[in-house]
Amino acid sequence: MATTDSTKITVRAEARWVRLSARKARVVLDHVRGRSVPEARTILAFTPRAAAREIDKVLRSAVANAESAHALDGDELVVEEAYANEGPTLKRWRARARGRANRIRKRTCHITLVLAPAEQERRKRPQGKVAESEESVAPPEAAEEKPKRRSAAKKKEGAAA
Repeated sequence: MATTDSTKITVRAEARWVRLSARKARVVLDHVRGRSVPEARTILAFTPRAAAREIDKVLRSAVANAESAHALDGDELVVEEAYANEGPTLKRWRARARGRANRIRKRTCHITLVLAPAEQERRKRPQGKVAESEESVAPPEAAEEKPKRRSAAKKKEGAAA
């Protein structure tokens, strides 16, 4: 077996049986994934969804785990993985007209965050600016043009010839 030399420290925190749909939690987790911890906390503080509060609790727990177990600085960490798996669904019944009943599904999820130390050369997400290396190399616009589409009549003439 080959062993890898890069033993990357990762810290993990999980909140289980959170009374929230996994689908709703994933919407908020998409905003946080790949961000630094201070940036993620800011995003969660200003996100008006209920899932943001639960995810913020998990993020704080993961940072506390990193600081106590591995002596890492919380502000130097990056959210490497963020996902929400479905948990068990509580089934309840609601009375309806004419003696019928409708099922109510109270969904739960398990929210997991994995933090890792930030790399020094970590590239930030593009903010609409062109990088300097891309500016210096001009794309050859006039060098190659796509051939224009031929009409159906010209295609038939070319096939007959």
